[in-house]
Amino acid sequence: MGKYILKRILWMIPVVIGVSLLVFVVLDLSPGEPARMVLGDQATNEDVAEFNHKYGLDEPLLVQYGKYMYRIVTKFDFGESYVNGRSVTAEILSRFPKTFILALAITLIATVIGVLLGMLAGLHRGSLIDSFVQVVAVLGVSVPEFWLGLLLILFFGVRLRWFPVSGFYGPQYIVLPAMTVGLICSASTMRITRSAVLDYINEDFIRTVRAKGQAEGVITWKHIFKNALIPIVTNIGSQFASVLGGTITTETVFAIPGLGKMLKEALTSRDYPQIRGAVIMLAIIVCVVNLVVDLTYTAIDPRIRAEFAGSSGKKRGRSKGGASA
Repeated sequence: MGKYILKRILWMIPVVIGVSLLVFVVLDLSPGEPARMVLGDQATNEDVAEFNHKYGLDEPLLVQYGKYMYRIVTKFDFGESYVNGRSVTAEILSRFPKTFILALAITLIATVIGVLLGMLAGLHRGSLIDSFVQVVAVLGVSVPEFWLGLLLILFFGVRLRWFPVSGFYGPQYIVLPAMTVGLICSASTMRITRSAVLDYINEDFIRTVRAKGQAEGVITWKHIFKNALIPIVTNIGSQFASVLGGTITTETVFAIPGLGKMLKEALTSRDYPQIRGAVIMLAIIVCVVNLVVDLTYTAIDPRIRAEFAGSSGKKRGRSKGGASA
């Protein structure tokens, strides 16, 4: 297991390098000059040249990339913002917890609603409950995120005044944005949970357990749900990773000063250091989330644990055999 984790961590290195190099190339090929965007149309050629020299934009692209990656590896320094001159690392570290908490709340809501309704639909296939869940799932996939967010703001924020509609100053500020994205994301969780339950509900081992007189609740949660967890966990992990990198619309609508809002503002102002830092940070987090999902498989599926144990046992057996020979 330890070797597998180390191998996956080492595999993150080429992924991060590839993402960072791609971001550098794409930004370099994009039209327009950052200096003109930041300094304005009234800037002289001397001002532009001074700006480019200050931030190293007059150097070859590979030289810029090499220096940038060296600063990240040695100092965890993502550079300074072109717009406000602040440290991008400090900006990311101050904004990322808000995005992480929002993504966690969204995933929790999507998981609870999606798994419960998906289980009901799978256990009552062809019934009114199943039809209702499928309609809800289709609506969840079809509804635009910003439109649902505005509806929730108007009803729960403006009319009922239950929750604040903008900012991030406490747990109550997370409710509306988390519900907005969580309800939409729960649609895919419903469909995957329903499909996974249907895959196992008619298996021979389920019939055997039911024939032995086992209670339906035990059959549902211990045998059907537990075996259906692999695709559900896969969906939850990919959902959490996508929410982390896809909260731009939600954070903009609800004025949450998170990583998504920072990325949107950086794209508007052509603030290259902030764009690079946000994208690379999100790439690292996605890699970590995928690793956690893979490790979760070993906790819920004994077959995967046995596979890891078997592979390590074979390696130890080969080493002993070679030594005795």
